[in-house]
Amino acid sequence: MPPEFCSVPPEIVAPAANETLELALGSQVVLNCTVRWAISEHCEPVPTWTKDGQWLGSESRQDSTWLGQNASERLLATVLQVNLTHNADFGVFACWVSNATASFTLRREEVAGHVSAVLAALLVLSLLVLLAGLYIRCRLSVLLWYRNHYGELEMNDGKLYDAYVSHATAPDDRKFVHFIVKPQLENRYGYKLYLDEQNIMPNAEPSADLIMNVSRCRRLIVVLSVAYLEQDWCNSSFREGLWRLLELSKKPIFIVFESQYREITHPAISLLKQHRSAVTLLVWRAGSMTPSSDFWKELCLALPRKVAFRRTMGDPQTQLQEDKAPMLILHSSYLDSRGDPHPDGDLGTGLRGCAFRNPLPPRICGPGGPTALATGTVEDTQLKDSHRSEIDISDLGSRNYGARTDFYCLVTEDDI
Repeated sequence: MPPEFCSVPPEIVAPAANETLELALGSQVVLNCTVRWAISEHCEPVPTWTKDGQWLGSESRQDSTWLGQNASERLLATVLQVNLTHNADFGVFACWVSNATASFTLRREEVAGHVSAVLAALLVLSLLVLLAGLYIRCRLSVLLWYRNHYGELEMNDGKLYDAYVSHATAPDDRKFVHFIVKPQLENRYGYKLYLDEQNIMPNAEPSADLIMNVSRCRRLIVVLSVAYLEQDWCNSSFREGLWRLLELSKKPIFIVFESQYREITHPAISLLKQHRSAVTLLVWRAGSMTPSSDFWKELCLALPRKVAFRRTMGDPQTQLQEDKAPMLILHSSYLDSRGDPHPDGDLGTGLRGCAFRNPLPPRICGPGGPTALATGTVEDTQLKDSHRSEIDISDLGSRNYGARTDFYCLVTEDDI
């Protein structure tokens, strides 16, 4: 029912202004409305509540009145308890006390913001996990690609080989080096290896051959098998030998076999693990035979960067130095590579050139036979003279061969 009005509207003590509350579904809230009016008004205001303009009953509210600090005013508090179990429980609640009113707006808390934040966090976490998985799986391929494109080039260092491979004389070690390591590194990756199965440290000191050969190689690879560890220097002074190898080569590469790795009790393995920053320790596993396995990628990362040069016709030094020496020209006018048109010549292969063709057989032409033979001999002589005149040797003495690194020795039959 409508409230009873006073001549002077009561003063709203609480809330100070219209309140807006955002609450979650399933929560409970208590709305407090307190008013104050003068005793001289001689009116008894009755509090009532409305929701969205509809009057509510008094079942869920509690009212209380008391005197103020001075005896000239009274206060009234009405409390409404609301259970927000459904979406329809939200709305605008108004407290009416005589002709004074205060409102509470209850809104459902937006959980979409939290959901989007949680989904974004899960998406970022999934992305990080994916990137971590890709990094673990493709790390070696990425590092190898970066090294091959932007890595340091080891050129013009006077080295003849890319790696010095030391292995034992055991049959299994020989097969591993000659039939697996050497074909893979040389044929697939273009490295040049120097293989050695001799004891590299007789009497616990590097041999003269080792010092000379390692100085000509950019890396040192040691196939550290059980047979290799049986050498004297490995049993007696492996630590000192390792320091010697570190002095001779940049970060030596040690290859161990997984089948033997777990059974080896030699102190060399623990010593290599302690100095992983100074050496490269690779394990040959059952799946390492695949060309795309991690073993070959790690081995290539430990080896120097290879540069693929485009093939040129003839000697590259000849092309760079503009050397036109007749003995260094691959395709020249005096070496005619056209095939022999005679069907019986070259046994049908057409590989021999006309400049190296045998003299023509004598032609039998009856009475004119000797004349024809003489004529053919004269033609052959003229042909040879014409080819000989094409070789210009007038400037051989003025050519500079000091910058060349290859040498040619021309030997005649008389010298032999």
